[in-house]
Amino acid sequence: MLKQYLQFKLSQKLSPQQIQLMKLIQLPTQAFEQRLKQELEENPALDTGKESDAAEDAYDEFDNSQDEYDDNDTIDAGDINVDDYLSDDEIPDYRTHANNYSADDDEKSIPYAAGTSFTQHLINQLNTFRLNEQEYEIAVFLVGSVNESGYIRREISDITDDLAFTQNVFTTDEEVEKVLQIVHQLDPAGVGARDLQECLSIQLQRKEQHPDVELAAKIIDTAFEQFAKKHYKKLLQKFSITEDQLKDAIEEIERLNPKPGGSYAGNNRMVEHVVPDFAIKIVDGELELTLNGRNAPELHVSREYNNMLKGYKESKEKTKAQKDAVMFIKQKLDAAKWFIEAVRQRQQTLFVTMSSIMHYQKDYFLTGDERQLRPMILKDIADEIEMDVSTVSRVANSKYVDTPYGTKLIKEFFSESMTNDQGEEVSTREIKKILETVIEEEDKKKPLTDEKLAKILKEKGYPIARRTVAKYREQLDLPVARLRKEL
Repeated sequence: MLKQYLQFKLSQKLSPQQIQLMKLIQLPTQAFEQRLKQELEENPALDTGKESDAAEDAYDEFDNSQDEYDDNDTIDAGDINVDDYLSDDEIPDYRTHANNYSADDDEKSIPYAAGTSFTQHLINQLNTFRLNEQEYEIAVFLVGSVNESGYIRREISDITDDLAFTQNVFTTDEEVEKVLQIVHQLDPAGVGARDLQECLSIQLQRKEQHPDVELAAKIIDTAFEQFAKKHYKKLLQKFSITEDQLKDAIEEIERLNPKPGGSYAGNNRMVEHVVPDFAIKIVDGELELTLNGRNAPELHVSREYNNMLKGYKESKEKTKAQKDAVMFIKQKLDAAKWFIEAVRQRQQTLFVTMSSIMHYQKDYFLTGDERQLRPMILKDIADEIEMDVSTVSRVANSKYVDTPYGTKLIKEFFSESMTNDQGEEVSTREIKKILETVIEEEDKKKPLTDEKLAKILKEKGYPIARRTVAKYREQLDLPVARLRKEL
């Protein structure tokens, strides 16, 4: 009997409008604009800009007089597979329209990087070298093997085999290696390297030579492991140099680019420009929230399509072809009205959710001090605005807010809580910020171990274990003490 209860699965049928709304809520501003554009292209009964209510009134009048056809164009919610959608959260029951929108209606196109591709940029440079036909084909193949960071991560023998099988170029590992040295002369310096050591070595070879650069090259070529692990005492002994000489050589290395491919802007990939979905400003000491105006388009059903229905209603003779045509028109108008309502509810959901988050984290938004962030989980906001947790998650995970302290991903304001030595609940974000500050202010010649960091945090009133310190440090992308050491 118990087994039967455990296997029972509650299924919920969602209306098409609920499904449409769930999909729309999760879209950030730019993706929403693309979705809106798609809907406008696919449904000629949907229009943008201001329009009087007369057209919709005509549609409503027609709608009420066409009961005999209504069964033909409705969508049965029982046909919908809930698993095809993100979740089955409850949709809030509201239809009001908020007016808090910014006037940011410009720059509606997604920006792209201009210029030729990174690969083409490298191939263009090959034309400045004296290469025979086979060498050129090998060079082009090598350039095509360069990844986004500027490296060739494949073995020479594998490249030789691929040249034979895919390009019908029969060569040797030695000839490929020889051509690779030519690729190493291309810009940006370091491109085509097989690992970080070779990448840094190539760049140092091309720098103007002086004692600091020459020492840096020796360190990279003959003592890369000791350098990477910051075993400075071993380097001082190996090269019989002073601490100042080592420091100057390391400064030369730190000026190099570990990812030469990333320095080329014309790689023809889409540039990820974040468009804030909300803006928070401080006006007379109070917080003011606006939703990006691009999320609040003016939509209405097409007057032309309504006129078609009106013409059909007034005609005395109604043929079967006319009836079929009018049902198509009515379906498009239903879809348009349906989409308009979903967009309105999306606007309201976004604004209500962000407004609640803003007031919950009021101290942070007024000061910009991350230590003022209160512990906050999705359920805190969901309970306050009486929506489902997954609805709040859709808003938080993909939306950005422009604040006086920069553009932030909304989900960053959420954090778990822990209890300090005073018995008060504090945000884990607050602890991470204090940890980050302690590491910034440490003596870099003697960096603090995780155990010492845990002791300092305990003294500050945050009793957390060493392994928790290590976890937070890794989340902050900070290396272990040994790798933070400086001369």
